[in-house]
Amino acid sequence: MRIQFAQHVAFEDPGAILKWAEARGHEYTVTRFYAGEELPSPENWDWLIIMGGPMSIHDEDEFPWLKSEKESIRNAISIGKIVIGNCLGSQLIAEALGAKVYKNDQTEIGWFPIEWTPDGQAALYLESAPTELPVFHWHGETFDLPEGAVLLASSAACKNQAFAFGINVFAFQFHLEVLRHNILSMIENEEDELKKESPYIQSKTEILKYSHLADKATDVLVSFLNELEHRWSNSM
Repeated sequence: MRIQFAQHVAFEDPGAILKWAEARGHEYTVTRFYAGEELPSPENWDWLIIMGGPMSIHDEDEFPWLKSEKESIRNAISIGKIVIGNCLGSQLIAEALGAKVYKNDQTEIGWFPIEWTPDGQAALYLESAPTELPVFHWHGETFDLPEGAVLLASSAACKNQAFAFGINVFAFQFHLEVLRHNILSMIENEEDELKKESPYIQSKTEILKYSHLADKATDVLVSFLNELEHRWSNSM
């Protein structure tokens, strides 16, 4: 299987997803938009995995590559590729599907629980898992649910935390993919965000104190990716 990663900043790399891909022996390439790289044509990859970043999807003047990336996402969805978005990646998918992306009432940074919907448990093969999972967040925007999409998860601060569109598109506002180095890099590069006043912004100390929670999130991620890989392989 050939995986194409879309990376927007150096400090938000694919983390546990890359580790999973390497363990499974999959081919992969990384497009680094921040370095002026462009996504290769979709015939060169099977899955598109879109990472996060501190910019907004609306910042096309500052980051003009966002325009071509959005078009690539629309195309990938239309031709039936597996498309997975994380944080900014989820918002790009939402807009590609015609939904509005806007500032959330609360900024979420740190470890806060999400609750899977019944549809979410089914879509992510989590029927036997707890309905609540503490996950890592770092976002100030959110999206409306695209028409035809299925809500997968919500949190106290943000209703639309994740959705599926059909059987090949998955969008997660939270970060199931973070490893400890990802968390440290995000804090190092965006620590000013932690100074904002909000009940849903944790301090650096709190974030690092609970960083062991990434293990449970990674377990969920790996289980989902394994099942998605199995289903994709059987469809080929």
